[in-house]
Amino acid sequence: MQRRHFISTLAAGGVGAALSGAEASAAEETGRVPLVRTPLVLMAPRADGVEAVWGVGRLSRGWLEWETGAARGRAGVDAHGFVPQGHAVLRVLLRGWRAGQAGRVRAHTVAADDGEEVVSEWKTFRTLDAGAAAGRFAVWNDTHQQEATLRALHEVTPEVDFLVWNGDTCNDWRSEDLIVPTLLHPGGCDITAGRPLVLTWGNHDVRGRYAFRAPEVVGMPEGRPFGAFRAGPVGVIWLHTGEDKPDAHPGFGGLVAFDALRAEQAAWLGEVIARPEMRDAPYRVVFCHIPLRWIDETPPDYGNRGYDRFSARSRAAWHEALVAWGAQVIVSGHTHRAAWLPATTEWPYGQLIGGGPRLENATWLEGRADERALRLTLRTLTGKVLHEVVQAPL
Repeated sequence: MQRRHFISTLAAGGVGAALSGAEASAAEETGRVPLVRTPLVLMAPRADGVEAVWGVGRLSRGWLEWETGAARGRAGVDAHGFVPQGHAVLRVLLRGWRAGQAGRVRAHTVAADDGEEVVSEWKTFRTLDAGAAAGRFAVWNDTHQQEATLRALHEVTPEVDFLVWNGDTCNDWRSEDLIVPTLLHPGGCDITAGRPLVLTWGNHDVRGRYAFRAPEVVGMPEGRPFGAFRAGPVGVIWLHTGEDKPDAHPGFGGLVAFDALRAEQAAWLGEVIARPEMRDAPYRVVFCHIPLRWIDETPPDYGNRGYDRFSARSRAAWHEALVAWGAQVIVSGHTHRAAWLPATTEWPYGQLIGGGPRLENATWLEGRADERALRLTLRTLTGKVLHEVVQAPL
């Protein structure tokens, strides 16, 4: 399946808060919109904590209750001194834990209008640990609101240290009502049960009249759509490749400025690869939605419906730093065509690309690392192995 041909499936609810069928029925029976509308979603895992995000149906406030060992506490203060509040989304940053510390959290939500309180179920997680001897992660890409695919991915993906949702969660944000269910309750699944989420931005994730509101729903370290961490022996960098056409393309209507963001990431890369935990990582993996390499690198004809199969602008900005770091594999999506391009003398990092949104060509990637090797296994939903890439420690 080529990337331009996929079926659009609409989801209801979101920032702006149109109701799903079940929610509308409940509201009609009770006279009230449901207070909590999504599972508690754990995003942006770190060595000292995680960010929790959940969807609400009306103006409310909230906090996290946490337990780790015999210790218990509460997290719930935003950057401005308020208890987290909102009419569509609540967000709480949990920090101060030790690396590799296991615990559990649950969300408390209190309605502003009538004081109704909802307490979520407990959700367990473990903070990232650079000192761990082994690590395990998973990657999805290009789900494009295909609910059957999302449910199947959720079913086959095991518990891991982190899950990377590697771009194109949607087709475009033409309605505010799409944002919350697409990102916080995709396919009706609790996708961060046993796998805290790292979300990388795809070109479709930045399209549509309401794309600027999507970051309100996504937990991001330091508030930026790129980042880095060490998870056991694996150094991880994720980057924002922007759109698949130049910023000045008339289809964007002057709404995007990704060249500036690429330059910002290039400067940031120079700093982050010098951090001791990244500099000394035995394995080095980069996640970005649009590949940095492709099979056919013929320049596209943007005036005749052309688009980038790979992001030449991103590669030009980041290549030098990635080579200096010793990046081994770039993991991407975008093409809707699974592929493996081994490293070469010219391009000393391999390029691994996942499949597309339909059940028959969707894929998921499992990464396992220990002192012997990093093993990346790309599978279909039926379990067929399409590519297996093994990297020795540096």
